Amino acid sequence: MGISIEPSGFIPMNLSKIVALAEQIATEAHKGQYRRGGIVPYIEHPRTVVSKVGEDEDAQIVAWLHDVLEDCEVTENDLIEKGIPEKHVSAIRLLTKTKGVSYELYLERVASSDLASKVKIADMISNLADHPTPRQIKKYAKGLERLTRNF
Repeated sequence: MGISIEPSGFIPMNLSKIVALAEQIATEAHKGQYRRGGIVPYIEHPRTVVSKVGEDEDAQIVAWLHDVLEDCEVTENDLIEKGIPEKHVSAIRLLTKTKGVSYELYLERVASSDLASKVKIADMISNLADHPTPRQIKKYAKGLERLTRNF
């Protein structure tokens, strides 16, 4: 059993290696960032989200990277050039909030993808466990209600 080479010459990477690559990219991208309160390194948040998506390696890849486009100096092209497959970048794009887009529209976009929904649900659960404000609790309750309709 050898490595199959697609017609384009692209050698597909094992998903576990892409999970490790996603962790590395996230760790580098979030270096120097901290969670609320300035004590806990930000990378602990993606790590927690990864732990909540279970053994699904596609979801683990997206969970590691779910905040890099929004909160770091990382672009979609950077992710693709580093070896993150388009299907994962697409889900990360859906999870990235865009200025001027309502929360309701954002949730509908996330809900259009089972992969993005699974990661966003894990993200919201992680955020709810991290001393949320009453406003955040209401926001995440609304989000969870919408996204869990898919499952």
